[in-house]
Amino acid sequence: MELQTISRAASAGPLFILMCHQLCEQKNQYRFYSGSKSVGFRSFHKCLRPKLSYSSKCIGASNSFASDVGEDPYVPILDTQLFDAKVMYCVAPAMGHNQESHPESHFRVPAIVSALEKMELSSKYRCSSVIELKNFRPASVEDIASVHARAYVSGLEKAMTQASEKGIIFIDGSGPTYATSTTFQESLIAAGAGISLVDSVVAASKVNQNPPVGFALIRPPGHHAIPQGPMGFCVFGNVAVAARYAQRVHGLKRVFIIDFDVHHGNGTNDAFYDDPDVFFLSTHQVGSYPGTGRIDEVGCGSGEGTTLNLPLPGGSGDTAMRSVFEEVIVPCAQRFKPDIILVSAGYDAHVLDPLASLQFTTGTYYMLASNIKQLAKELCNGRCVLFLEGGYNLQSLSYSVAESFRAFLDEPSSASEFDDPAILYEEPSAKVKEAIQRVKHIHSL
Repeated sequence: MELQTISRAASAGPLFILMCHQLCEQKNQYRFYSGSKSVGFRSFHKCLRPKLSYSSKCIGASNSFASDVGEDPYVPILDTQLFDAKVMYCVAPAMGHNQESHPESHFRVPAIVSALEKMELSSKYRCSSVIELKNFRPASVEDIASVHARAYVSGLEKAMTQASEKGIIFIDGSGPTYATSTTFQESLIAAGAGISLVDSVVAASKVNQNPPVGFALIRPPGHHAIPQGPMGFCVFGNVAVAARYAQRVHGLKRVFIIDFDVHHGNGTNDAFYDDPDVFFLSTHQVGSYPGTGRIDEVGCGSGEGTTLNLPLPGGSGDTAMRSVFEEVIVPCAQRFKPDIILVSAGYDAHVLDPLASLQFTTGTYYMLASNIKQLAKELCNGRCVLFLEGGYNLQSLSYSVAESFRAFLDEPSSASEFDDPAILYEEPSAKVKEAIQRVKHIHSL
């Protein structure tokens, strides 16, 4: 099967035009963050060394850890010093996968890294408490094929020749999902970052009651990519690939996936819709792209009941999400008894994000990160890995990720330095309560 590619003219539909228009006001932010190239990203699409290295270089001191791979080539033997870590992260910015003025651009991950540096939350400043995992291997085609059709994977690889000739091609008719000549390899690297973090978090959990939380700062994002192909800015389902990998390699049979992106994670939803061993829980804005994720979509066959979709009304914010976490997410996870928690961490529900109309704040994301960490500690020995999904206002994205790091470090929130309560309006509390009660009834919570 050949991967369908779409000409630039044919793909310039209303959705893309609207997104470009919404992002015009962010142009100055893009210019500001483009200076973050000085952070010094390596060429991620070059061949990676077969060793995992862990960097926790501090101002005034230098500690760099490299770990050889043991008998199982997928499981790193970690230096004992690493077990002081509270956060372990990977950076895969996909600098070659980019289209000018596209909301899912190569400015996103550098903006986050720049903010972490500025706030002294990176491995450079935090010694052994924050570890950057470097030189991780890309995902293999076999890893990707555990979720996606082989015809799609091979078709995308072949399409790189066309992308190299044309500069950029569009590979999805439902939204402006593009590909450049580096997209295939950089998408393997993004998925590989998540897999490597699963390896490291699982290894740490065997010797430490409080293993670090993993965070894959990666792109392209993945939760819209369906088993048959790309969709909605997403190429490979990073969190879905990691879930299958955790089951296959580490024997972590029961995987609980939380998706708090503002858009429904339809690709992840579809990948596990009939699987009783993967619980997929998505909160998203009602009526938003891609129009899936109805509250009555609960799974099918033996997987009936292990998919929970909770569409939230526009204007829902911190109060709504706190209620959702306490009344829906916690009891679902407790009943499911997961072996690991994976998170599609989309930051586009922020009130400043241009592509939706929820009212999350950086404080909301601090709360979510803190509560998810605690939930993992209580239910699955702390095994938890987050995967970057959406988030298109560079400032709210980077500050919100930074707040997540603070939560994982057990440090007080600094959300008040960024959040402006004056721009918030009253949440639709009655509609939120109705939605929560309905989903609790459907799932017998």
